[in-house]
Amino acid sequence: MKGTQSKKPEVLTLHRRDFLRGGAALGGILASQSFPGIVQAENLGKDTINVAIIGTGEEGRVLLNACRGIKNIRFKAICDIWEYNRRRGQGILRALKQDAKPFVDFEDMLHNTKDLDAAIVATPDFVHHKHAIGCMRAGLNVYCEKLMSNSLEKAKEMVKVSRETGKLLQIGHQRRSNPRYQFVYNTLLNKLDLFGQITAVNAQWNRAVSKDLGWPKKYPMDEATLHKYGYENMQQFRNWRWYKKYGGGPISDLGAHQIDIFNWFLKGNPIAVMADGGNDFYHHEWEDNAMVIYEYKTPTGIVRAFYQVQTTTSAGGGYFEYFMGTEGSVKMSESPRITRIFREAAAPAWNRWIAEGLIKNITPGRQIKPWELPKPTAIQDTDNDSGKVDVRETTAPDEYQMTVELNKPIHQPHLENFFGAIRGENKLNCPGEVGLASAAT
Repeated sequence: MKGTQSKKPEVLTLHRRDFLRGGAALGGILASQSFPGIVQAENLGKDTINVAIIGTGEEGRVLLNACRGIKNIRFKAICDIWEYNRRRGQGILRALKQDAKPFVDFEDMLHNTKDLDAAIVATPDFVHHKHAIGCMRAGLNVYCEKLMSNSLEKAKEMVKVSRETGKLLQIGHQRRSNPRYQFVYNTLLNKLDLFGQITAVNAQWNRAVSKDLGWPKKYPMDEATLHKYGYENMQQFRNWRWYKKYGGGPISDLGAHQIDIFNWFLKGNPIAVMADGGNDFYHHEWEDNAMVIYEYKTPTGIVRAFYQVQTTTSAGGGYFEYFMGTEGSVKMSESPRITRIFREAAAPAWNRWIAEGLIKNITPGRQIKPWELPKPTAIQDTDNDSGKVDVRETTAPDEYQMTVELNKPIHQPHLENFFGAIRGENKLNCPGEVGLASAAT
């Protein structure tokens, strides 16, 4: 079997002293996750915002489609080094009745496009800093996809330039603008303390085995263009996420979103991390499977957060972040189908919050009453009496849903937050400092 050729996994353990040494090198940026929003006077009250997009691959096109429902933004330029991507991006904009001028090189775009207010950067991780910094120095506010960079030094430079130029830098951790995530953080966790003491977190994002990305044979990129922009061949260009020069592997492609939620909900960065992983199937440069345990120090005690990304299977119940407390738990996901809230049997009743319309009980079937549980001294014979609950089995908690919904593309609220900050209507939900802290974790 192909998988039997796996190299021996290495275990990395990083303790507080070594972990925080990296934080100190970042100039103390990781010490806090509360940052003032930067607002630019020249954009206050401006109705239409002129935008350029750099990178119209899969993620860039997702962002373009998410802009369909946002009023008063006008795309004036579209930039991608591959003609095939450019044409597909132009097709989306034409459907929006916007005829953006196409460019291959972003510096050429900046030099030849007037009156730009903002740029969306959706290029591979290793050039995020170049594109974001170039745009900010040219006077543009920047929405940059995550991971902020595949280098912490480059990510730190992006924050530095944002501060020097006074330009907004929003990092694309879009869950921070999702109203359901905000509701859990602001209301259920912090206002109501609904789940008691958080003791553990579990998160995952698995995906099935797939072949390397190919490309339409009618649209190869010539070698000169590939080499000019840092790629050896089309295979590397199309599968850049697997190469250490270009990306951070699955732990940054998938894990970055969810590990950012650890930092956000637990209000800080971890004090230690232990990780294990292996190159079990694909045999590219990055490990394709990873398991990580973070240790967070919170006011109520230590919280251990486990994360896994398995890229040889899609099993395991989808992608989610599961915060477990002494009185209840919440399983969060961008998919409403997966999102659930659970109340422990011994916790105070949640009737008031149901009456106020904050949550609703969806527990199927009849609830088991306390007097129906077996006595502690009894050991049930489950083979002969399968209808009863075994004394060794914890009673299933009541199951709830939140009443807050998102009826937009999942990236749209984060883009709206970005454009609103340009107009001075709100602060950024994920400024560069927060994106840097997440990248470090």
